[in-house]
Amino acid sequence: MKIAIIKYNAGNIRSVDFALQRLGISAMITSDPDEIRSADRVIFPGVGEASTTMSYLRQHKLDALICDLRQPVLGVCLGLQLMCAHSEEGDTKCLDIFPEMVRRFVPQPDDSTSFKVPHMGWNSVSGLKTSLFNHISEEEYFYFVHSYYATTGADTVATCDYLVPFSAALQRDNFYATQFHPEKSGKTGAKILENFINLIV
Repeated sequence: MKIAIIKYNAGNIRSVDFALQRLGISAMITSDPDEIRSADRVIFPGVGEASTTMSYLRQHKLDALICDLRQPVLGVCLGLQLMCAHSEEGDTKCLDIFPEMVRRFVPQPDDSTSFKVPHMGWNSVSGLKTSLFNHISEEEYFYFVHSYYATTGADTVATCDYLVPFSAALQRDNFYATQFHPEKSGKTGAKILENFINLIV
């Protein structure tokens, strides 16, 4: 099976590659359109800022390429946010694969001091609805690092609650995405990656 990790101006790409290697899975890190199109699975990870990253994707014509993919695609963290319609970060028009809005966490004056921004650390997810979560129990914990979140809607397939309920995972057609980092989430995160690779299409 041919697995492509999209190479662009965002961090965390190597971490995903290392996580796949721990599962005995080889992947190529590439920005080559033909390599990405011909892959059986595509992973779109990222840590970074929405507006500059979207500018990079448009400049290199990766935006249209990602939207046109027909094989299973997994967005991670910033990847999930860029697959939404719009982000408050830099007032950015995104890929609009999912109709959700990406908003910044805003602590209220009466919030507990435990609610810091960014949301960083382990948190539980619930409402698991897709085969990405096969053999994963409700309220399992995953690792998050983010200051912005995707709203919930029809494409939400897992929810996390931090200041507000938000989409911990989204799915529409062949597009899957997680706000948490499966590559940093231990055995449970490894199962997410394994489930994605083994999707029946």
